Amino acid sequence: MTMRVVISFIAATFLYSGYVLAAPRPSKPVASSDKPAVTQKKPTVPKVVQPKWKLFTVPDGSFSVLMPGTPKKLTQVQKTHMGKIDLHIYFAEPPQQQVAYLVTYNEFPYSYAQMTDPQEIFNDAQSVALKTTKSNLVYQRNIRSSNYHVGKEIKYVNSIGKVTRTRMFFANGRLYQVTAIASKKQYKTLSKTIEGFLDSFQLVVKK
Repeated sequence: MTMRVVISFIAATFLYSGYVLAAPRPSKPVASSDKPAVTQKKPTVPKVVQPKWKLFTVPDGSFSVLMPGTPKKLTQVQKTHMGKIDLHIYFAEPPQQQVAYLVTYNEFPYSYAQMTDPQEIFNDAQSVALKTTKSNLVYQRNIRSSNYHVGKEIKYVNSIGKVTRTRMFFANGRLYQVTAIASKKQYKTLSKTIEGFLDSFQLVVKK
């Protein structure tokens, strides 16, 4: 697996895996009957339970972010021409909502991190994410973290209408990706919440 695939691995994984936005199952058809129809009470629609957002700090203290509950963690080990690289994934999916929030990071070998322009890393991640997920780019812009680490934000939509917003930051030899993925309808409803999630991400400067 090439480095380009590694740095965009999460974009494809969470768009097409079972972790995110599972499609609702169709209801079974009701069998016909010659008996007179019986008037039934309209079923009560359950209320959507709003998740309790709380500040999550990664165990190594390198970043904090607001999450809807305690995030789950996954780690993927990928082989590259530079050796094995660990992809650390923290994600949460609020119940009864078609949205997922995640933060991922991977650490590059020292020599690669020192010699490679962060914009090149961001552009590679963007290019492969769009290609892998067959998505159209909505916008891109250069950004910086609250403590001035260089970054980039992209928004894109895939062929079935899922909207992804990702903010990427390069700091201390690591590529961080802060991402929200939602259905088109849910994105409109939760746009302010998604913005708040992205804004809440804080990198910690190592002394």
